[in-house]
Amino acid sequence: MNLTDRVVVITGGAGGIGAALGRRFAAEGAAAVVLADLAADAARAAAEAIGPVASGVALDVTDEAAVRALVDETERRHGRIDLFCANAGVATGGGIDAPDADWDRAWRVNVLGHLHSARAVLPGMLRRGQGHLLLTCSAAGVLTAVGDAPYTATKHAAVGFAEWLAITYRDAGIRVSALCPQGVDTPMLADGLAEGHLGARVIAASGAILTPDQVADTVVAGLAEERFLILPHPEVADYARRRAEDPDGWQAGLRKLVRKLRAADR
Repeated sequence: MNLTDRVVVITGGAGGIGAALGRRFAAEGAAAVVLADLAADAARAAAEAIGPVASGVALDVTDEAAVRALVDETERRHGRIDLFCANAGVATGGGIDAPDADWDRAWRVNVLGHLHSARAVLPGMLRRGQGHLLLTCSAAGVLTAVGDAPYTATKHAAVGFAEWLAITYRDAGIRVSALCPQGVDTPMLADGLAEGHLGARVIAASGAILTPDQVADTVVAGLAEERFLILPHPEVADYARRRAEDPDGWQAGLRKLVRKLRAADR
């Protein structure tokens, strides 16, 4: 994917990784960048900061009709969508006792949001025989998110769905990438740390915290190489291999880290 003259839609585009992707894609010469987010005013402000190629719109990714309407309007205005970044996501910080409403919201945003995006944008891409889907899935989708059961379960589902899309549509000209960063300096991580969530503390103790702009750099390189797994933290690949080769040892290592963090609280 060469981003020059491309039309791009980014959900969760008001801040964090989504806004950073918008800035970077515009710098790469994108013809249009649509930032879609529940926080419509913030999305419009992020688009204004990027410049005239960008626009900000309101979107709830759990509303399939709204996602379809956004795709239809973008295709009407720009003729096509070359790259759709399904980037919206939510964390809960909860375990099995998390309220059903938290489990439901995580499922609807982290999984069904990707499904709604694919259903809406794939028909146009398939007619043209080309297009790229980027799903933000998190390293939690290939490893785990200690302290956040709904996030872990739904991000694993997101990676599985992305892989299914890649296998099913690659021969039809559709490229699919799963973006799986570990710790990124976004409000999601900052809020979790401020509230003392175990999962956020494990992330902070597990490796470098990247800026959203660093993640965007990795995404541009990954799209150019048409990689399925885009890993801003390359060590995630090593962790995944260790997890596959020795799941008991991998789990023991994480339990040790959790005990260390909890002991520090005493």
